[in-house]
Amino acid sequence: MMKRPFLQSYGAIGSLTDNHKRLCFAHRGGASLWPENTLEAFRGALALGVTHLESDLRQTRDGHLVLFHDARVERVTNGRGYVHEHTLAELQALDAGYRFYQDGGYPYRGRGVRIPTLEEVLDALPEARLNLELKGRSLAVGARLWQLIEHRQIHERLLVAAANDLSVQRFRELSRGQVATSAGSRECLRFVVSVYTGTWRFITPEYDALQLPLALGRLPVVTRRSIQIAHELGVQVHAWTVDDPETMRALWRREVDGIMTDRPDLLMSSL
Repeated sequence: MMKRPFLQSYGAIGSLTDNHKRLCFAHRGGASLWPENTLEAFRGALALGVTHLESDLRQTRDGHLVLFHDARVERVTNGRGYVHEHTLAELQALDAGYRFYQDGGYPYRGRGVRIPTLEEVLDALPEARLNLELKGRSLAVGARLWQLIEHRQIHERLLVAAANDLSVQRFRELSRGQVATSAGSRECLRFVVSVYTGTWRFITPEYDALQLPLALGRLPVVTRRSIQIAHELGVQVHAWTVDDPETMRALWRREVDGIMTDRPDLLMSSL
């Protein structure tokens, strides 16, 4: 399987056995420490030393790509409605730090925290590597992302993910192997089933990484065996979302390739 530039560029990722580097993903920039998916979070996480920023990609009514997790804005901001129903100007008029609660208060309210566009993040953090999840059912987000990647020549800075298998498969068709991708939900499930049934040798992955929860129900997923099998297939394993230091250390001992966390401070201490 051909290694994508994003994975090659982090040392050992092109070779999973030599000079191996642990990947530290700040989930939504570190959602327990700062307002999620904001420049404030991304800058804070990079200052701690994380290797990658994980975020979510949606498209505004007027075609801009913004970093925002939920379909609606209520949980995070002081606004209402669906992201795709708002223009960029309308979204950036909202307070993206409004709902962030910490130490008995709302320290980011009224401090100008905004929903950022992907281009703003790329400009502000020119060295940052991003793990971007395509959100929603529309294939337009992936198509627009590919246009931006080609225009800015940032193929090596991104890993593209999507829970919707169709979205990530369509992005692979557009990018023709020039951008790293992770497995969709069904691809992840097929891998897990193959580990437990011993049929994993029949899998030919189109993805570069499996981004997996620790368990599916009561079934352990990120085990030493599943990591070994993924490596046999030439694929990385990234575990999400892990905020407990003991679990982080246990995962490193199993030789997981990367961990996603809302607490990047604890993750960096676990190395």
